[in-house]
Amino acid sequence: MEETPPPGCSKPHLEKLTLGITRILESSPGVTDVTIIEKPPAERHMISSWEQKNNCTLPEDVKNFYLMTNGFHMTWSVKLDEHTIPLGSMVINSISKLTQLNQSSVYSLPNAPTLADLEDDALEASENQPEKPHFDSRSVIFELDPCDGNGKVCLVYKRGKPALAQDAEIWFLDRALYWHFLTDTFTAYYRLLITHLGLPQWQYAFTSYGISPQAKTKGPGGHSMPGSF
Repeated sequence: MEETPPPGCSKPHLEKLTLGITRILESSPGVTDVTIIEKPPAERHMISSWEQKNNCTLPEDVKNFYLMTNGFHMTWSVKLDEHTIPLGSMVINSISKLTQLNQSSVYSLPNAPTLADLEDDALEASENQPEKPHFDSRSVIFELDPCDGNGKVCLVYKRGKPALAQDAEIWFLDRALYWHFLTDTFTAYYRLLITHLGLPQWQYAFTSYGISPQAKTKGPGGHSMPGSF
């Protein structure tokens, strides 16, 4: 595994951050170039500054994550014949890139519909489905992972500003701008991210239409997904 540790970083720190997934990847047939782009911890004043600027309180597990590492980026590749092909990518934005989702971050086309135009109040919560986030002031939405252009994983506050930590959930916004619930907490989402190894489009497993056939064929040879940690 390749890494560039910041001063004072140790292997136990890496093990805790990756939940031991590096060993699983490195022992998988065909997997190569398992790499962590390490980042130093965020300072407490950066977190409090973000909260004041955005009028939102970060959940404790999100704060603790940033106090361990200011963002996360782990990649791995597969070897096919003589070619090395990048495949897995696990990303959590740094706190400076934990930015609020707005019109420009979703659409860049002229005369594109506004996010408010996409609101459909007919599709509200049902017994088996939580209420979806809103693009207007009823929800506050921050991008955790740009998903290589295949959608966005978002930290969503469901009750607007001032946003309280207990109102935060993790949702996936697909390329068609439909919402899909992922987890109640950041910790649960982080475990999902690691468990799915950052495979392309893995978040679509949590949608009604599932992962595309093309993405399904890209897993590392002979590898089975780990269960819980």
